[in-house]
Amino acid sequence: MNAPTAVTARPAVHIRGLEKAFGHLSVLKGVDLEVPPGTIYALLGSNGAGKTTAIRIIATLLRADAGTVEIQGRDAAAEPARVREAISLTGQFAAVDEVLTGRENLVLIGRLRHVADPGGVADSLLERFSLTDAGGRRVGTYSGGMRRRLDIAMSLIGDPPVVLLDEPTTGLDPQARIEVWDAVRELARGGTTILLTTQYLDEAEQLADRIAILHEGRIIAEGTLEDLKRRFPPARVEYIEKQPSLEEIFLAIVGGKDAP
Repeated sequence: MNAPTAVTARPAVHIRGLEKAFGHLSVLKGVDLEVPPGTIYALLGSNGAGKTTAIRIIATLLRADAGTVEIQGRDAAAEPARVREAISLTGQFAAVDEVLTGRENLVLIGRLRHVADPGGVADSLLERFSLTDAGGRRVGTYSGGMRRRLDIAMSLIGDPPVVLLDEPTTGLDPQARIEVWDAVRELARGGTTILLTTQYLDEAEQLADRIAILHEGRIIAEGTLEDLKRRFPPARVEYIEKQPSLEEIFLAIVGGKDAP
């Protein structure tokens, strides 16, 4: 995780009183959120809690019924074009072209975003996300984890200061999830602010500097992992024989790098 950011810094993402309904169904009911710059912030909630709706509003893909969203100090409703320049969104499914090679996907996005030397940017990102050897292969031959890493690499073209990751490990196997976690940590080490939605408790625990729990359209808890732990009674010390988890067994069998 990143080192804590000074509380005096302006939030990279600042949300106040966010509301959204679809017909008679109220999805967001007054969400307040502040994401410090350069941190990994996890928005945790079960299916239907409103996580994706919040991300779509932040990304200017959906208009809120009430409330404000500011990205890098810019109002998402009043200045959507400027906000889009400051963010990148990676959805629940990898948005890659399977016919193209990994490098061709990156070069294409680089050209669309009018970056200087898209080929050089592509090569740098392939190296950064350990995809250099696969860069010349069609993405249709990639594993799920490789596609996700490529997708995240594509989101960095143009150096957006804020990256939105909406349930980035949905449908991935345990080894692929670890690969994506490593990619997210790499983003944070480079100073990128990351707002991550997930329904996986271990994902938030592994990655997040701060965690907000969204339940039935409202934030019901927020803070660091230690802050949230202090809300519960102290842990009891017991001596038990710990059996390996199924994930540990799986990774040991397939030779995962984090296997015990």
